[in-house]
Amino acid sequence: MTVAAAQREPQGRAGGSIEAVRRSIAREFRSSGLDSPDLDARLIVGHALGLDHAALAAQGKRLLVPEERAAIAALVRRRLCREPTARIVGYKEFWGLRFKLGPETFVPRPETETVVEAALQALGERRGCSSLRIADIGTGAGTLLLALLSELRGALGVGTDISPPAVECARDNAVAQGATAGFVVCSFGTALQGPLDLLVCNPPYILRNDIAAIEPEVRMFDPHTALDGGPDGLDGYRAIAADARRLLAPDGILVVELGFGQAGSVQTLLAAAGLASAPPRHDLSGTPRALVARRLL
Repeated sequence: MTVAAAQREPQGRAGGSIEAVRRSIAREFRSSGLDSPDLDARLIVGHALGLDHAALAAQGKRLLVPEERAAIAALVRRRLCREPTARIVGYKEFWGLRFKLGPETFVPRPETETVVEAALQALGERRGCSSLRIADIGTGAGTLLLALLSELRGALGVGTDISPPAVECARDNAVAQGATAGFVVCSFGTALQGPLDLLVCNPPYILRNDIAAIEPEVRMFDPHTALDGGPDGLDGYRAIAADARRLLAPDGILVVELGFGQAGSVQTLLAAAGLASAPPRHDLSGTPRALVARRLL
């Protein structure tokens, strides 16, 4: 659908109940080829009306007033222009937590939860230690760090990001979730000191020449620095490998997210930096998604 078409008043929603309008929007999203049309319609209608899921269902038969219809229509137009629903409503759920987003933060994907799962499994019995030291490189909205701190009570956490607005967003999320964490503006781990028990990172890993072909929700709205992994997609992993041995304790663990087909190349980079990798952990779609490595003594 063209931008001009999306900016016209969507058809079939001149009136009606909340539920009827929500269903109409879902059909419109589906016919436009958008992913998760039902979920997007529910989130957008709920956001426009200030209603959570339960209230939306309870008030489903209520008729909308003109001001409400106008508010919903404005948000629908944004989604039809391929703005992600998470950016429209201003937050994204991840690991059962709600993360506020900003223009300089990457929208967390469900497959990134594989990194959290792999890190927790790799820690094993050390999960119960109250003095774990954790760092999240390129933290964005604080997603990985705060998800881990929600499971590792008493752990000390720090997140880094090259973007000051992203760091501010991560701090806000930490406060909202009642987590104690520090955040630093720097490139990868350059401002950090070890020793760390756990280092996690979801680096930019898309090949530079491939960015133009990815879905518009990502290409047009996620920060370029969170996408561009350089000519071969591996620049971020090189930066991580350069710092990992310096930052990790002798028994420290590194967990990184992998792009498609990158497991072998990343393992080779880490091995050259003195880190031994386990077989990658797969996400729910069967894609190798998280790589766990340990510092060699």
